Amino acid sequence: MKDNDDKYEKAERGSTKILPKTALLILLCGLSFYLGGLYCGKNKLQVNDVAKAGSSLDVVDNSPQVKSVSFPECSSDYQDYTPCTDPRKWKKYGTHRLTFMERHCPPVFDRKQCLVPPPNGYKSPIRWPKSKNECWYRNVPYDWINKQKSNQHWLKKEGDKFHFPGGGTMFPNGVSAYVDLMQDLIPEMKDGTIRTAIDTGCGVASWGGDLLDRGILTVSLAPRDNHEAQVQFALERGIPAILGIISTQRLPFPSNSFDMAHCSRCLIPWTEFGGVYLLEVHRILRPGGFWVLSGPPVNYENRWKGWDTTVEAQRSNYEKLQDLLTSMCFKMYAKKDDIAVWQKSPDNACYNKLSNDPDAYPPKCDDSLEPDSAWYTPIRPCVVVPSPKLKKTGLESTPKWPQRLHATPERISDVPGGNGGLFKRDGSKWKARAKHYKKLLPAVGSDKIRNVMDMNTAYGGLAAALVDDPLWVMNVVPSYAANTLPVVFDRGLIGTYHDWCEAFSTYPRTYDLLHVDGLFTSESQRCEMKYVMLEMDRILRPNGYAIIRESSYFVDNIASVAKGLRWSCRKEQTESESENEKLLICQKKLWYSSNATSETN
Repeated sequence: MKDNDDKYEKAERGSTKILPKTALLILLCGLSFYLGGLYCGKNKLQVNDVAKAGSSLDVVDNSPQVKSVSFPECSSDYQDYTPCTDPRKWKKYGTHRLTFMERHCPPVFDRKQCLVPPPNGYKSPIRWPKSKNECWYRNVPYDWINKQKSNQHWLKKEGDKFHFPGGGTMFPNGVSAYVDLMQDLIPEMKDGTIRTAIDTGCGVASWGGDLLDRGILTVSLAPRDNHEAQVQFALERGIPAILGIISTQRLPFPSNSFDMAHCSRCLIPWTEFGGVYLLEVHRILRPGGFWVLSGPPVNYENRWKGWDTTVEAQRSNYEKLQDLLTSMCFKMYAKKDDIAVWQKSPDNACYNKLSNDPDAYPPKCDDSLEPDSAWYTPIRPCVVVPSPKLKKTGLESTPKWPQRLHATPERISDVPGGNGGLFKRDGSKWKARAKHYKKLLPAVGSDKIRNVMDMNTAYGGLAAALVDDPLWVMNVVPSYAANTLPVVFDRGLIGTYHDWCEAFSTYPRTYDLLHVDGLFTSESQRCEMKYVMLEMDRILRPNGYAIIRESSYFVDNIASVAKGLRWSCRKEQTESESENEKLLICQKKLWYSSNATSETN
């Protein structure tokens, strides 16, 4: 973002010596009067055009100079545009370990400065909880997945809707029966011990959707693809999901975060490349966490004929997998039919034994590699060992849900200035703010808002304050900010690292509410405001909302850009009625493309 402050040039001292002081004074006064009238008459921002009638504040332009701005429409073939995972660019990148599916963001000169249109016939999404079982076909108009996966009961097109019967490759009897068996194998899924999970290769997120009813919050992960749009289906259903792939870069999560990881025939070659994919799962699982695998090579004795392979090959794969997991300090926890469960070591005794073996593979990572570094950080072929100073981060030591939401996490002491008192005060602050938001925007807490993103959270305070509402929150911690994301996960919430100078890893039109708290102030020297707001517009659903909490210095600039995005905004007081900070309550309008065949800008 670039400030638009006018730069006043210094008067040249040499010329003032020539003029008499009286003449110079008259000249300067006259020039000041003329320029003042010119500026006030022509360049004052009319933010009242953006604010709704009845706003509680008069809009005063004390911000940097504001220029009106407008953005053209992108062409209709950009309706599912994901800038950093764009299939149009895949040929530019290598195929080794599917690196072309990782994040590759366009340079500044190649960024689109246009509004991504919705598909023709787009409707406001079906509201939760009905959306878990059905969505409008025109909102995600992909026939390929319907034709390829209908026999596995992933989804079924009927009339103008997709229906999700809860089937899957490894759960032909339905996802609920599949999870019931899993709970029998892992009793910790029933009593609040397990709260957060990640599903790699999530399909249409039926597993994550079923777990929501059981009090488990799942991040469904899948790469961008040309046809299936797995993540878009998940988010359209109101189920947490993010674009991503385990390849050469670490996933954007801190170490020791998830209580459970799951793969249901996700086609990840776990034993290849030295086991680096499993090493990444190991890193993000908290001590005592569970890894669940269904599909090859589990139950190979009975399944190998349907896998177009031989029993010998599958036996070999299973033995390799078991050896690799053992070398990473996983132990077999339970196994039945098509489901196998391993548990990550709850303490460091196993790792200490491995460190005494110079020939052990994979080796322990050295101290030069930060365990939580996860933004464009390469995966290394070594085991990230949990810090021995952390005594309460393991699954057995973490309070059960929902108590863990408000218990002070041990890892807050790793945050500069972090302590229990600050954590409690942050919780109280966000309770007051959430209450104020609901007064200003009654849709918060109703079935109108399901998918929420807190774009620059600290400890997940907003998500905690809204935990009893029918919504979920993706807590984003800026990659350059203090590392507070471990605290978010320790509370039983979910989130990700991100740099807002780039596009987020999601499809267009996937969030109902975006919340910003001082992001533009903190980013003013790094990113240009219009690109951040264009990205907000891309990921916000039509008729969705944005609550922007920002310095008074920037708020009118933001309102001007929002007007160019076709948003309607009004300015409001904060709950403390601070003069230094204001709120913008904005809503994105639903519009349809008028230039279906035109080129993007």
